[in-house]
Amino acid sequence: MKIATFNVNSVKARLDRVLEWLQDAQPDVALLQELKCEESAFPAMEFKGLGYEAAVEGQKTYNGVAILSKHPIEDVKRGLPGDDTDDHARYIEGTVQGIRVASIYLPNGNPVDGPKFPYKLAWMDRLAAHVRDTLLPTEQPIVLGGDYNIVPTDDDVYDPDKWQDDALCKPESRAKFRTLLNLGLTEAWKALHPNAAHQYSYWDYVQGRWQKDEGLRIDHFLLSPQAADRLEECEIDKTPRGKEKPSDHTPVWCRLN
Repeated sequence: MKIATFNVNSVKARLDRVLEWLQDAQPDVALLQELKCEESAFPAMEFKGLGYEAAVEGQKTYNGVAILSKHPIEDVKRGLPGDDTDDHARYIEGTVQGIRVASIYLPNGNPVDGPKFPYKLAWMDRLAAHVRDTLLPTEQPIVLGGDYNIVPTDDDVYDPDKWQDDALCKPESRAKFRTLLNLGLTEAWKALHPNAAHQYSYWDYVQGRWQKDEGLRIDHFLLSPQAADRLEECEIDKTPRGKEKPSDHTPVWCRLN
C-alpha cells in the first residue's frame, strides 16, 4: 500500500495540482492537510472521478484535514481527543485495508511569546496520550502522516541559526516529537535515510526559497511497530513544488508491503 501525505495549502485553490499529482503518483491513500474549506465545500466529486472516496474534517478558511482512499475508509474518527474546547480541524483517522491511518495538521505555534506556542505543546501532549492509550494498544499497523510543523534536527532546516527561536525548531517542540518516538513509533523517512541531511518538504514562497533549495523538513510519517515492520520505501516527491501555482509543501509518501 502506497500512502502519501500532502499539505495542499487550500484544496480549492490547488485542486488542479492535487488532481494532477494523484493521477501521476497513484497513492492508495492520500492524507491531505490545510484544506481551508468546510466539508460541504470539499471537492469530493472530483476526487471520486479518480477513484478516491473521502473522509473530511473541514473548517472555513483555516486548517482542515482529509483522508482520500481507493479502498473503503472504515471507523472514521474526527478530532483529537483530550480537549472538548478545541474546535480546530486538525486531525482525522480511519482504517483502510486493516491499516489505521491519520491525517495530522499540527499547530504551527508561532509567535512563541503568545498563546499559540503553549497550544502547540499541549496539542502534542494530547497526540502522545492518544497514541499511547488508544492507538498502540490495538497492536494494528498505524500510520500517522501529515504536516507536523516540527523540524526534528538541525539537519532538517537550511539555516539552523536563523530558525533556532522559531516554534518549529524550539527545543520544547523537538522534545515533544521525541516523546512520540519514545512511545515506540518510527519516523519512516529517517529510518530509511539515516544519514541524509538537508532534504526538505516545505519551501516558503518568498525570497526564492524553492529556487535556492532553502527549505524545511516538516512533513512526516510516524509508524507503529506493526507498520514499521512492513515499511519498504519512503520518499519526498519534489515534482509538485516545481509546478505553476504550487503548494508551499510537497508530498511525502511511504510504501508498506
